[in-house]
Amino acid sequence: MESNRQRKVAQIIQEDFAELFRKQAAESKQSILVSVSDVKVTADLSIAKIYLSIFPQEHRQAVMKEIEENKAQYRNFIGQKMAKQVRVIPNLNFYLDTALDDVEKLERELRGEGDNPIL
Repeated sequence: MESNRQRKVAQIIQEDFAELFRKQAAESKQSILVSVSDVKVTADLSIAKIYLSIFPQEHRQAVMKEIEENKAQYRNFIGQKMAKQVRVIPNLNFYLDTALDDVEKLERELRGEGDNPIL
């Protein structure tokens, strides 16, 4: 069960990273969309799990690799944004959110366009 404090910190992190990734996409020459689908924060506020949706699919691994390489800069960025609100800046763990892909695959299967034979 999440506390109000956890939800508040998660919301701040989600909004700040959404804005950061939007600005990075606008500055980039490539048309890549990175959206923050969810943020979960541990009870002691020491770890933030950030779930990202990346489109198009072809660029997912490269974008996730770049994000992992720049994790220290992202933590510094969020630290500057949250310095007045928390004592300890959480460690950031980024995860690829594939929920939309799973829904799309399931819908294709139900339409009979997937690998399953029509009975």
